[in-house]
Amino acid sequence: MSGETHPVPADSAACRGSVGLIFDRSQPGHRGFELPGLDVPVSELSELLPASLLRQDPPRLPEVTEPEVVRHYIGLSLLNHHVDRDLYPLGSCTMKYNPKINEDIARVPGLGGIHPDAPREAVQGMLALMWQFERDLAAVLDMDAVSLHPAAGAQGEMLGMKLFRAYHDHHGNRKRTILIPDSAHGTNPASVAMVGYQPVQVASGDDGRIDSEKLLGMIDEETAGIMITNPSTLGLFEPEIGRVAERMHAVDGLVYMDGANLNAFMGLASVGAMGVDAIHVNLHKTFSTPHGGGGPGAGPVGVDKKLEPFLPTPRVVKDGDGFRMTCEAPHTIGRMHPYYGNVGVIVRAMVYLRTLGAEGVRAVARAAMVNANYLKHKVDPIFPVAKPGPCMHEFVSSLAWTRQHGVKNIDVAKRLLDYGFHAPTVSFPLIVPDAFMIEPTETETSGSLDRFAGALARIANEVREHPEVVASAPHATRVGRLDEAGAARRLKIRYEKPEDAGADGR
Repeated sequence: MSGETHPVPADSAACRGSVGLIFDRSQPGHRGFELPGLDVPVSELSELLPASLLRQDPPRLPEVTEPEVVRHYIGLSLLNHHVDRDLYPLGSCTMKYNPKINEDIARVPGLGGIHPDAPREAVQGMLALMWQFERDLAAVLDMDAVSLHPAAGAQGEMLGMKLFRAYHDHHGNRKRTILIPDSAHGTNPASVAMVGYQPVQVASGDDGRIDSEKLLGMIDEETAGIMITNPSTLGLFEPEIGRVAERMHAVDGLVYMDGANLNAFMGLASVGAMGVDAIHVNLHKTFSTPHGGGGPGAGPVGVDKKLEPFLPTPRVVKDGDGFRMTCEAPHTIGRMHPYYGNVGVIVRAMVYLRTLGAEGVRAVARAAMVNANYLKHKVDPIFPVAKPGPCMHEFVSSLAWTRQHGVKNIDVAKRLLDYGFHAPTVSFPLIVPDAFMIEPTETETSGSLDRFAGALARIANEVREHPEVVASAPHATRVGRLDEAGAARRLKIRYEKPEDAGADGR
């Protein structure tokens, strides 16, 4: 086998190796630091707390030095792919690099150390920040008001649908259906169903965009609204959205835009001018806050004037020279969050937005489109792009031709790990056979895009010449091909040292 198709690329060797648990490094007497002696009288815990609250045995904690702690977590970081290591072209997820200044500012004690129940006099700075961020985000969207309550994009969708429901109930409208193009995100139908509406799918046209004539014919007096992803998951802008909005408003219906792909046009196009009544923004995508890992998210929702009275409370309002929270809103849907959104994420997004400024926001969108079209041009001869012509922030290739060699798109995705890249989104959208959705984002250089395209070209050759290598990938990662269905059915959540495991390794 030639070097071009070696099953373990040399630059992936760092993925191998064992890390284990921090307890495996523990040795009695090891410590990272020692606290200074107390200069106040010492009291026994039994004098301060009831005996029923005291544990009988000390907690099982690892005893490790500072270098051992650092090396353990550095080792863990090498077991997984993340955007700090290399390109992460997960389509429709906008996995771009997070500037570290966002983290630094969010950890300033006056911001990161605030208690949510602190009196308003002690948190005027944070209230001012949230009040200003609402207005800055509304300006980017060209919407009238913003709620920071939703803790994720999916919850933002649900808020949008709850606002639709509240609006129609308030006006006595008997509506029951929400139209959803088949190129929409998969969470859209679930959000519709959760608030009691019936999702109705609208087929795309041959060019991948919504079939406006078909869609317009589906709008009637029972239509509560439409959820439309723009740009779509095919990376295509929907030029008919204004016409659709006009027809929807004629029956007192509403228009919701899934804003997951806002990175493609923020600062360049007006959401309000498109006739949109509500839109959510994924801060972890467009505004470069932490993405994934189970941590907090944020999915603010922008609305027009007609939906503003229904926004959740509390809201931050200006009160003289200061700020306060208020629940004074007669038509509010109520609370969506115990306090006022995940403020740590909001702070990071505010830093990102203010660092960029107005022209920087537009530059981000332009660069995202340039990178996507540059990479599309390179990938199309290897894995044909589903829809021809320029794209916005992402594009979708079809890997259907690999099946004649016994290889599926998931195999190519696994093989990319051997070359040091995370895979694109696979098998979505469903309207493209063997889909491979690629979004490079604006934070990548042409060099990294060239390396990624080069890896795809090498894998395409392997599919033709050595399909068994691709079909059994990955080869250079900590673990090989997993039985994902079996893992989901037989969860293993207890750690066992290898010598304690059974003969079958389980």
